[in-house]
Amino acid sequence: MNEEKIVISVKDLVVAFGSFKAVDGVSFDVRRGEIFGFLGANGAGKTTTIRTICGILNPTSGTVKVNGQDVSSSTAVLKPHIGYMSQKFTLYPDLTVRENMNFAGSLYGMSPEAISRRARELTEFIGLPHDLPDPVSHLSGGVKQMAALASALLHEPDLIFLDEPTAGTSPATRVAFWDLIRRLARQGKTVFVTTHYMDEAEYCGRIALMERGKIVAMGTPQELKDKFFAVKPLELSFLKPVQAALRAALDKAGIASAVFGDKLRVRAHDRQAFNRAARPFEGAFEAREVPPALEDVFLEAVSGRKGV
Repeated sequence: MNEEKIVISVKDLVVAFGSFKAVDGVSFDVRRGEIFGFLGANGAGKTTTIRTICGILNPTSGTVKVNGQDVSSSTAVLKPHIGYMSQKFTLYPDLTVRENMNFAGSLYGMSPEAISRRARELTEFIGLPHDLPDPVSHLSGGVKQMAALASALLHEPDLIFLDEPTAGTSPATRVAFWDLIRRLARQGKTVFVTTHYMDEAEYCGRIALMERGKIVAMGTPQELKDKFFAVKPLELSFLKPVQAALRAALDKAGIASAVFGDKLRVRAHDRQAFNRAARPFEGAFEAREVPPALEDVFLEAVSGRKGV
């Protein structure tokens, strides 16, 4: 990796709260201008990692550098370059969107003229009405998230941290939000985003899969699919009500499966083992190979095995 293009460098990061390690020996680099995703369940350590990179938390051990500077000693210097949208909604509910943006701009020492100009640019870019008269508490969840993003971008940061930005929003808002993220990346911004939505991670240039404070796999979505699935998963459609019995037989044979709607997704790397386990149910289902999804990759990575 070209050292000149690395904007975030994390080496052997540990963040402990007493005896509990929320982040346990994590290392990774983020390139300038990429969309880098942290994918994992709630409690995996994603938010703690972001808050440490932003200088909100201190590392127990290890190093975190942003733009080549150690975060522990350079928080004030790095602050103007970082935009952070927290997982928890942080706008003041009794203020309007514009009043929240005015306040955010004042924290960065922006003049009223600069705040006004930038607010108009951002509301147009994001698709928000320029002067919503209602306080934030009266707005829909999707508009609140867009307003929070506008406030995080007000001071024109180069590095943008978005912690679960679409959690709890509608499918339409999720699509719109990711369109904005891709547009920011095309402008040369570096976007570090966390999510537990597997489909959203497909939009990232690279992703790190986190489980219990550790990175269990990292790469582009396609690299991870290729790594964990030389043999494609099977998707089973049932002609007779035998799904539960077949799952029990597969589990007994050590073959991982998961329910996807009315179908069964089987991570059967060893087709002969699958055929033996499924033989008593012949004629009760139809099977076809399907491309692996990132949910398949995540389940495979956290299982600690390649499957059978």
